[in-house]
Amino acid sequence: MRRSDDKALARRRPSIAGPATVGTLAAVASALGTSLGILNFPVTARIAITVVVALLAGWLAWIAAAPRPDTRRPPLPDAVPAPGQLPPAIAHFTGRGEVLAELRERFADRGGDAPLVVSIYGQGGVGKSVLATKFAHEIINAFPDGQLYFDLRGPDGTAKPEDVLLGFLRALGVRLTTDPGGLAELQKLWWTWTKNRQILIFLDNAQNGDHVAALIPPEPRCAVIVTSRQPLFLRNRHDRQLGAFTEAQGVELLARLAGDERVAADLDSALAIVRLCDRLPLAISICGGRLATRENWTLRELADRLGDERRRLDHLELGRKIDKSVRASLQLSYEDCTDVQRRLLRLMGLLTAPDVQGWVAGDLLDTSELDGADQLEALVDTQLAECSGQDATGAMRYRLHDLVRLFARELAAKEEPEAQRRAAIERVLSGYRRRAERAATDRWPQDWRRRGVRRGPDTGRPASEAETSSAGWFTAERVALLSAIHQARSSELWDLAWGTGRAFCSLSHSLRAYWSDWKAVADIVCEAAPLADDSRAPGIALLERAAVVGGLGRSQDARQDAERALEIFTGLGETWWAARATRTIGMTLFSDGNLDRGQGYLIDAIAAFRAEDDRWWQARTQRNLAELRLAQRRYGEARQLLEDSLGVFQSDGNRYSEAQTQRVLGEVLAAEARALASEGRTADAERRFILAGNALRFAIKAFRDRHEEWEEARCLRAAGEIGDPNNGLQEYVSMRRAKEKLAKLGDSWGVARTGLSEGQVLARLGRTSEAVLALRGAVRDFEELGDRWWLARSLRTLGEALLDAGRRQEAREPVEQALEIYRSLANEAGVSRAQDVLERAMRP
Repeated sequence: MRRSDDKALARRRPSIAGPATVGTLAAVASALGTSLGILNFPVTARIAITVVVALLAGWLAWIAAAPRPDTRRPPLPDAVPAPGQLPPAIAHFTGRGEVLAELRERFADRGGDAPLVVSIYGQGGVGKSVLATKFAHEIINAFPDGQLYFDLRGPDGTAKPEDVLLGFLRALGVRLTTDPGGLAELQKLWWTWTKNRQILIFLDNAQNGDHVAALIPPEPRCAVIVTSRQPLFLRNRHDRQLGAFTEAQGVELLARLAGDERVAADLDSALAIVRLCDRLPLAISICGGRLATRENWTLRELADRLGDERRRLDHLELGRKIDKSVRASLQLSYEDCTDVQRRLLRLMGLLTAPDVQGWVAGDLLDTSELDGADQLEALVDTQLAECSGQDATGAMRYRLHDLVRLFARELAAKEEPEAQRRAAIERVLSGYRRRAERAATDRWPQDWRRRGVRRGPDTGRPASEAETSSAGWFTAERVALLSAIHQARSSELWDLAWGTGRAFCSLSHSLRAYWSDWKAVADIVCEAAPLADDSRAPGIALLERAAVVGGLGRSQDARQDAERALEIFTGLGETWWAARATRTIGMTLFSDGNLDRGQGYLIDAIAAFRAEDDRWWQARTQRNLAELRLAQRRYGEARQLLEDSLGVFQSDGNRYSEAQTQRVLGEVLAAEARALASEGRTADAERRFILAGNALRFAIKAFRDRHEEWEEARCLRAAGEIGDPNNGLQEYVSMRRAKEKLAKLGDSWGVARTGLSEGQVLARLGRTSEAVLALRGAVRDFEELGDRWWLARSLRTLGEALLDAGRRQEAREPVEQALEIYRSLANEAGVSRAQDVLERAMRP
């Protein structure tokens, strides 16, 4: 765990426009001097003009560096294309010309200071989603910044607004590496990332207005299309009720599917079919799809059979959620399917995932993936299933209309024995487990194997390619994977709940993403682990939960879970897992500022990994210990630990871990340089400053190349903390860039941490009043976040800044508060430093 991972979002901070560089200012001064021709002036005049030019350059630097509100939209991260999430428009769309004209007129007149929201509502099967999709594709060019889509039904009937916003932010390239802190804070990020953008948002199957209101951004250039079964009564909305087709529209749709000549040859039967379908597009489409695949059928035969089915249904107790006309058309189409297709439809109704990839059909039928996909396509041809578009992996996804799903589920309960239903579900859930474990192993092999094997389990792909593809798979399948985990739990398939959930946690941990889902799944994993087939499972589950609760700032809970895990692994003789639990305990103590106890656990973990011959985990834990040594001001020891770790990561070709280690090395070298400078060893200090800058530039470039914005921001902050007296303005530039990036990513702890560093940079630049203001802000932020160790560091630093400014009396109170916190944390290094500052403040 890392300190800037640990805290939840408390508040957003305004973005700052970056200042000009030193080189730019020097160029301005030079240009002014040349244009004035001062070389031809008398000496005294030249001196005066040079002073003026220098003052002007300084004034320009101050103006450039001063905070200004950011009116620009935050750019999409490099290599993140504008999202295009609209489901495909159906080829046989027909009718609705009047409604389309009305929508075109409404969008043509959109403007003002709020986004246009169009609500299309009506009964199930009336074609709301089809119409909305058709119109969305028609206006796609008006929204060049992307189109976002979400089916609000979700895996359990209603998707949470938090899940929708997380999905949208991820699609825009936002990598949330800390817990966003709830719906309100997610909304602020959503507003930030939609500001000044033209994005079309399609929200399908809303339950009510409250379900949608939190998802509408304030940006007037965005637009929202919503479908629902009742009016939503939203602000700035245009509500349009969609009724059934006219008979002419229904016949036209039937002809598009069954063939114009076929319908024209028996128009009376076509009208009868449309009437028996109650002019509902869904029912007509199902009948038309059946005719299209049964050329030997006549329209009269279908009309008679449909009429018989309707009359038969009059004598049955029908489910309230399925109209009789839809049920009749479903029943006829279902009866005419092959046995295999009927069984596939029944079994698909048992799944809770909103949509699935084609391999699921093969697992449901216990056949090959190719055969299952063929049967699924046959259901699409008959309009019983539908394509929901391609996902992030390029695979086509399939779903059932909610009325079809209800129908299929009813049939499964009647016609599929319970043992067969359970076996089919278990096969699909096992498929999700296999794929999730493969993706997790590709993404983070060291979490699954000793000595950090760098290849995926079944492929020979390079590690970087495997990491990228696994992240894309997780993005595409996250909702379905969550559904699988919950379904495994509800079905008491504990081994599957444990295994799939563990892989979900590993993927979330490697990406530092989906915090609420991660925590919920970690709890399920802990529930399922004691009932799984692996004796190590309870301990591993506790470590998974420790990772997420520690990241949420609950370090005491994380430590308790890790201590219980250590007991389990020790009892089992699982020394490698015991070493991992030991490391986790050490990191939770470090996070709480208990450096003395924390170092003992980290040293023990390093020794244990060395005994296991696991070079990667040994190197990673050495880096953690180096960070702790840095906090203790034991710079030489920290540097040696980091140089050893770098050798391991470089020999393994692990560029990500190498870059992380270079960042910490840069921080250590910078601290050494500042110490040398304070001793008057200017030449030695200058060499250390150069080495620190080189290490951090390497790390910044490595993370920028990988599009790791959060890691890049941490490196930029470290570059701003170097403290080189010859590079103060550029360090301030780096600090501001870091703060802006972290604010944009919703990392409130990172923003607070950067505020502390910003105060130190401003103090070095002689801007004392601004430094004190920034440090007071950091104190306030850490107090709100409940981080006592960093609160103490901020208070101590505030006291130092006040003391250096000659404000001794003011300096005493914050330093005394810091000293009290350090003592309560048993942090001897902190106590010593705070006492030194307090003694300086007490001197006459």
